[in-house]
Amino acid sequence: MDFLADCRTRLAFDLVANTWHPVVLWALRDGPRRHVDLRRAIGGISAKVLTEALRRLESDGLVERREASYTLTTLGSSFLEPIEGFGRWAAVHGDDVVAAQNRARPA
Repeated sequence: MDFLADCRTRLAFDLVANTWHPVVLWALRDGPRRHVDLRRAIGGISAKVLTEALRRLESDGLVERREASYTLTTLGSSFLEPIEGFGRWAAVHGDDVVAAQNRARPA
């Protein structure tokens, strides 16, 4: 598999490149939520940033708005497994990444 500028794999990486996109998708895994409930469940996200993330995820076909709630599409649900994989990797290697970042910072 080649990772080129216009490949489908890069498209998938772009979906997780935004800090909030995987978090929003994960927050929707148990079913529809209203904007205010999503914001409360996620924590640390402004209303504006959440709205921007939801709009982008809608345009990517991962989330849809139904009445006053947001829900995962079938495509969005299919993306939960890779997000969970990133989470497992972070649980195992997160401390190593933080240590490397700390070593790279000037004293």
